[in-house]
Amino acid sequence: MGISVDDIKKLRDLTGVGLTDAKQALVDADGDFDKALEEMRKKGLTRAEKKGDREARMGLVDSYVHDNRIGVVVEVNCETDFVARLDDFKTLVHEVAMQVAAMSPEYVSESDIPEEEYSRVKAELLESDALKSKPLEMQEKIVEGQIKKHFTEKVLLSQGYILDDSKTVEEHVKESIAKLGENIVVRQFKRIELGVSE
Repeated sequence: MGISVDDIKKLRDLTGVGLTDAKQALVDADGDFDKALEEMRKKGLTRAEKKGDREARMGLVDSYVHDNRIGVVVEVNCETDFVARLDDFKTLVHEVAMQVAAMSPEYVSESDIPEEEYSRVKAELLESDALKSKPLEMQEKIVEGQIKKHFTEKVLLSQGYILDDSKTVEEHVKESIAKLGENIVVRQFKRIELGVSE
């Protein structure tokens, strides 16, 4: 079984791991690049979860203007000024700004959804006639699923990533955490659309 040097380099570039780890992943996957990439992403995301508790106060504020009609300002934090100056980090921040412009989220994460808004949506869904014929415990499960679906498009990190809809924005950020080796937090954003006031 031959493992090509190009595949090893490509895997390293996509995942941020060392050459030895990239080669081992390809050997473990019997040369199947996609399988190796999937395994490395899982490992990288596991490492990213561990970094998630670390303080992230450096970073960048970036802006993006689309067609002179939509303007976005985002703040994305990392742990060090060194990472904040890297092209990979700058690219990530700009992609987040583009995501906000394109998808118009209302919240960064689920924890930002106000309790009263969550309760209002839940109460509205519980009033549905189709739900009343279902058993009580089933109603709760159905409503929880509907609430999650309702807020998915409103929450930036839950949205499908515009440049690769096979993953969410949160997964894309976690891949950058794994690659850059630091905690990364999307702190806040502001989106302005011409002729539309809040």
